[in-house]
Amino acid sequence: MKRKKSLPLLRKIEITDVAAEGKAIARSDNLVIFVPFLAPGDIADIQITKKRRNYMEGRAVKLHASSAMRTEPFCEHFGVCGGCKWQHISYNEQLGFKQQQVIDHFTRIGKLGFPLPDPILPSQNTRFYRNKLEYTFTNRRWMTEQEVAGGEKIDEFRAAGFHIPGRFDKVLDIKNCYLQEEPSNSIRLAVKNYAIGSGLEFFDLVRQQGFLRTLIIRTSSTGEVMVIVVFFYEDKPVQERLLQYLADEFPGITSLMYVVNPKGNDTIHDLDVELFSGREYILEAMEDLQFKIGPKSFYQTNSLQAVELYKIVRDYASPRQHEVIYDLYTGTGTIAAFISRQCSRVVGLEQVPEAVNDAEFNAKLNKLGNLTYYAGDINDMLTADFTGKNGAPHTIITDPPRTGMHPGVVEKMLEISPSRIVYVSCNSATQARDLQLMDAAYRIERLRAVDMFPHTAHVENVVLLVKR
Repeated sequence: MKRKKSLPLLRKIEITDVAAEGKAIARSDNLVIFVPFLAPGDIADIQITKKRRNYMEGRAVKLHASSAMRTEPFCEHFGVCGGCKWQHISYNEQLGFKQQQVIDHFTRIGKLGFPLPDPILPSQNTRFYRNKLEYTFTNRRWMTEQEVAGGEKIDEFRAAGFHIPGRFDKVLDIKNCYLQEEPSNSIRLAVKNYAIGSGLEFFDLVRQQGFLRTLIIRTSSTGEVMVIVVFFYEDKPVQERLLQYLADEFPGITSLMYVVNPKGNDTIHDLDVELFSGREYILEAMEDLQFKIGPKSFYQTNSLQAVELYKIVRDYASPRQHEVIYDLYTGTGTIAAFISRQCSRVVGLEQVPEAVNDAEFNAKLNKLGNLTYYAGDINDMLTADFTGKNGAPHTIITDPPRTGMHPGVVEKMLEISPSRIVYVSCNSATQARDLQLMDAAYRIERLRAVDMFPHTAHVENVVLLVKR
């Protein structure tokens, strides 16, 4: 049998940069090394864990010198949990890396010309900013290095927390999370403790068996709370006792729901969600508008920052009372509603029918009569007949998923030839790719990054295109 070659330990390596996905970058023997949880200016011993022809991956085993960018991580789970990987880097430095990430993508991928960007917009809150979290229950929790090294006998392996990066079958038990405000932590711990005390089966991610599967908690800036408990199989009496316990312990829950999910994945979008108590949705507020958030609704995860993001979109779109505006990938119609009072009409296009139902509900809720929504494949819908029926848009706003726009949608937009295009993206790499396809017809007039996810490498970016 061929003997596996041992990987080297590199000593006193200086970190020089940060990669787009958030890992730190070092170099050795003309190879790039990607290492998590370090910062430019750190000098560390790095144990190589993966070696490829053009790069290596590693982990820090000893820190010899600390970067001036460093700050003390605030969460006890830092370094193990897959979230908030930039806690060790000061927030101002994080913003600089995110701004540079957008510039690098536009320069290297899109090969685009663009003006000096508007300053990146910091998040109002850098902790407790998320309005949605999903916790996973497991009967075999992840053992930390300290626990393994300590050698103590551990009796409790049941857990409720987050998946270890790259390990679908391993979950880190979370004691306290700084991503979502209360009662999120209290609800998670209450469900976990109740389940342990009642002898409920926690899910086995490998064998795909067990009773208690996941827990979804949604909160809103209005103070409303939605809790969805996901079970692997039906057991009405046991389910009802757990749900009634939650309703009694947390009377402030606005919407208490449950799902039975016997599938091989955790998604609930194709499953029935049953209401146990309260109403079937919570309400979110944005300026003087209200929005219905159902169990399957998409809504920007950082509620307070979403308002600031949409202000930038509205500013870039510069809507006027006589103009028709198209909002592609409209979701639940938040952007469409946000700009509707400044223009003649907004036409929203969205692939998910349930999202369109929510968008129409939101239009009625806010007494907005100039919004029209269509459900279907955007590439198929954007035709000459469609624009003839709905009016040619002066401005198109597009906010696609991380994968960006279908090339056919880009072509249709070029054929429609609006005066302005406002492109909102959570992935500046695919945004740069799409903008390159439009570069001959449109120039970038303004762009601004918006930090929606502090302590991560993710950044939202808004671009205004005008016809050349």
